[in-house]
Formats: sequence, C-alpha cells, structure tokens
Amino acid sequence: MIDKTGIAIKALFEKEFPENEETLNRPKAIIECYKEIPCNPCETSCPFDAITIGEDINKRPDIDFDKCTGCGICAYSCPGLAISIRQFKEDNAELKFPYEFSPRPRTGQTVNVVDRSGEVITTGEVINVIDKSKQNKTALVHITVDKAYMYDAAAIEVVKNES
Repeated sequence: MIDKTGIAIKALFEKEFPENEETLNRPKAIIECYKEIPCNPCETSCPFDAITIGEDINKRPDIDFDKCTGCGICAYSCPGLAISIRQFKEDNAELKFPYEFSPRPRTGQTVNVVDRSGEVITTGEVINVIDKSKQNKTALVHITVDKAYMYDAAAIEVVKNES
C-alpha cells in the first residue's frame, strides 16, 4: 500500500513500535522510515547509540528501545521528519513531533492531530515547544492526547485563530 499511496498501513507502522507496550511508559523514539535510502543522521546524532544503520548507509535504521531515552535529538535531526517521540502517561499519550512551519504553536494551544493520511483524528494540547538553534529550524512540539491515539497519530496541524 505504501508504494501506491505513500501512506503506511496500520500493519506496517505498528511494527515500528516496541513489542512490549510497557516500554512506552518511558519516552521512546518511533522511527517510521520505510524505504532504504542513503541517510544516517538519526544514527550519528544519537548520544546513546540506540539507533544503528551499519556500514550500508542505505539500510533502514534499527532502534534499541532499551538504550533509547526519548531525548528527541534524532527526531529533529531526521531530514525526512520520520521520527517521533512517544510515551504513555496515565490516561494520556505524550507525543513529540518534529515541526518546521511558522508560526510555531504555543504552549497551551489546542492543535489538530492527524493520521498518516492527513485526516484529523482528534485534538491535542501543546505542552511545550522545544526550538533551539542547534535544532536547525526543526522544533519538537510536545503534545498530550487521549492514549487511544498513541499509534494512529502521525503529526499535528495548527489551525489559525480567526478573530
């Protein structure tokens, strides 16, 4: 399906999550890089050696969830914006998505949460926006949503207030 539409089906993206759901009680990087392409910023940027590609730069990255701390460096280093950080928190999920648009969302703002086809599936509240100069203009937008959307959420959409 991804070859025809560019959209990952559930069976494909669920393979990128840890087998043991309890692993997501701590923040973890989820890498949705489905094609073999010459790229390795996620591997070279990870200070914990949690992401490996190996000698063949075309290989898809592998992640060791035991080593991953969910720091987010790989997420803002990925030129394909293919990495998010996810964690369960009580009845909610906390997600960090790379974001390159202006204006940046603001803490406390409500944003639309979209699935992999771009359809709005719920709303989320912005907890924090991490946007430092070392991130090369890619912010990490930290949101909270109902935990039912942990797997289906793919990105955010900021809606302008029309006043």
